[in-house]
Amino acid sequence: MLVINTDDVDGDERPDFVREALSGTLVPLELHWPDELRHVRAHGYVATLGELTICSGRTTALRVDRTPRLTRDDTVEPSIFVHVQHSGSSLVVQHGREALSRPGDLVIYDAAAPYTLVNDRGVTGDFFQIPHSALALSEDVIRGACAVNLADGHPIASLTNSYLRSLAAETSLMTQRDADLAGRPTIELVRAAIITHLGGGDGAPAPTSAAGLVQCVLEYARRHLDDPELSARQIAAANYISVRHLYKVLAERGIGLADWIRTRRLEACRHGLAEAHPTTTIAAIARGHGFVDMSSFSRAFRSEYGMTPREWREQHSRPTTSSRPPRSTKEQS
Repeated sequence: MLVINTDDVDGDERPDFVREALSGTLVPLELHWPDELRHVRAHGYVATLGELTICSGRTTALRVDRTPRLTRDDTVEPSIFVHVQHSGSSLVVQHGREALSRPGDLVIYDAAAPYTLVNDRGVTGDFFQIPHSALALSEDVIRGACAVNLADGHPIASLTNSYLRSLAAETSLMTQRDADLAGRPTIELVRAAIITHLGGGDGAPAPTSAAGLVQCVLEYARRHLDDPELSARQIAAANYISVRHLYKVLAERGIGLADWIRTRRLEACRHGLAEAHPTTTIAAIARGHGFVDMSSFSRAFRSEYGMTPREWREQHSRPTTSSRPPRSTKEQS
């Protein structure tokens, strides 16, 4: 845990001291102070719990900027900040939006994009930094949650706010041997607050446990196999995760998304060829299961089953009963 205390720092050195302490542990920042150096003060700490970093304290800085120039530093891992206000109010500005943060509110901003924090009494509070990779949400979801008030009376947001304030106040935890175990549950709670704020789509938020997430991803893909536009981006967005995280969890289980989709589509076509009415064309069956290019479909089918779709149909289609009425006795004679 890094303790930040300007009391023992010469007045003219305080601005650089605070800037270097925060930029070295969080992200590079620009801080704007009162005109008189004797009013430059900062007290607090920065601690790391696994993938979660906590910065808690108070400063007399009137504005904090993450400028476009600073965000172009590709050596800094993309992350978000969750801001929990102690007292008074602060203004968060990002993506053309402004959010007023007051005690009891949750406001998020993305360190991968420019932002500004403003407080005429000094920027203060608890700040929880979470890497994009740990949050496992898509860029669109993160952007939609930035510079808006997440509380808005929702129970999960209120619970998250209370929990975060308690966690930041528990400074004795920061030096415990297993303190990093608190990081992951905290990230999960923040993730739930973001998704519930955005409405949660048409179902429950996808779990972030790898096994549960893979099950949700594959079930979504299975339900949309007939969509020729089905893509990794669509599947990731539906499960509130990034495309990168989607490929990562599938790869950990030896699953290639494109191969998995193609194999299931071919299986569906195989059954369709055997069961569909003889008047239904092979192309119609293929298109009904997400294939667009018939040449590619035929090649993939032959590679998978060792025969063409037509050959498979001839060998496996079910016999059909003639729909013509029986001839009359007179006709038979």
